[in-house]
Amino acid sequence: MLITTLVLAMMVQSPAATVDRTRAAFTKCLRDDLKRALEAKVEEAEYVMTLKANCTKERDAFHKAVIALGRAAGDSQTVATDDADMQVEDYHANFTEKFKDYKSTNTLPAD
Repeated sequence: MLITTLVLAMMVQSPAATVDRTRAAFTKCLRDDLKRALEAKVEEAEYVMTLKANCTKERDAFHKAVIALGRAAGDSQTVATDDADMQVEDYHANFTEKFKDYKSTNTLPAD
């Protein structure tokens, strides 16, 4: 019985591990999207308009994971959701800035 409990406990990811995993997937998707946009010579306005529509699966998984972590830490649903919203917006702003930087120097991010 104890062994079964330990195996089951190891199979269930902690909220923090889920955030780490989904954050990595979200940023990888954003990085791939950034590189595609730069290679396609997309203009800044178009990139900004489409950024939030891309990587929806990864973004939603990350958003949910951040909320779950906040709730596990005792945050209210509102506080946890606000934190998740803010983190997603920070990534969008960060990648918008990266796009501008790479576009201005006509370079691509390293793989």
